[in-house]
Amino acid sequence: MRLLLIRHGQTPSNAGFLLDTAVPGPGLTELGERQAAALPEALAGEDIEAVYASTLLRTRLTAAPLAAARGLDVIVRDGIREVSAGDLEMLPGHSERGELYMRTVFAWAVGDTARRIPGGESGDEALARYDAVVTEAADSGAGTVALVSHGAAIRMWTAARADNVDVPFAAARPLDNTGVVVLEGSPADGWKALTWQGTVVAPAGESGPAGQPVDAAG
Repeated sequence: MRLLLIRHGQTPSNAGFLLDTAVPGPGLTELGERQAAALPEALAGEDIEAVYASTLLRTRLTAAPLAAARGLDVIVRDGIREVSAGDLEMLPGHSERGELYMRTVFAWAVGDTARRIPGGESGDEALARYDAVVTEAADSGAGTVALVSHGAAIRMWTAARADNVDVPFAAARPLDNTGVVVLEGSPADGWKALTWQGTVVAPAGESGPAGQPVDAAG
């Protein structure tokens, strides 16, 4: 299966650099609405057969133009929502306490999945729910599936599950609003990232360590 992990459009909390993870969460800014409206054209080359979104309002609003353009319904699943910030909710992401959020998320990706965000979820819980939705999509038989999800969740899951993406790669590359990570594989056979926001990702073992980007022309 070809899997497109798409971050939602911009929200007011994104503009303010706040950890805003609670359901249903805010809608999109005017820029976020334009970003969502641009997705169908940006992904015109993808033969998308199913569109999923999380339970947060921002992902459903982002997914709607893409699904409408393909004549599809948006499939809403809680499992691909953002990683819960717990006691860190609405803190500035670049504050000392706020940075604990991403440190914990990336610790999960290297196997420390019992660690828990204060007042929030553990890596075991977050990965299990995300895996369940990816498995559902794979079992549907669709060749290409778009999952409109969230920045931290996408980076964490990809670093944990893609053979050729490691934490240093994902940590150094925050996803822009409506940024896309393209993977191929299956839950049984594993996943390989093909592109990260348009940059080709090298196969594991080629061009240096896992996640080393290479020029698309090369």
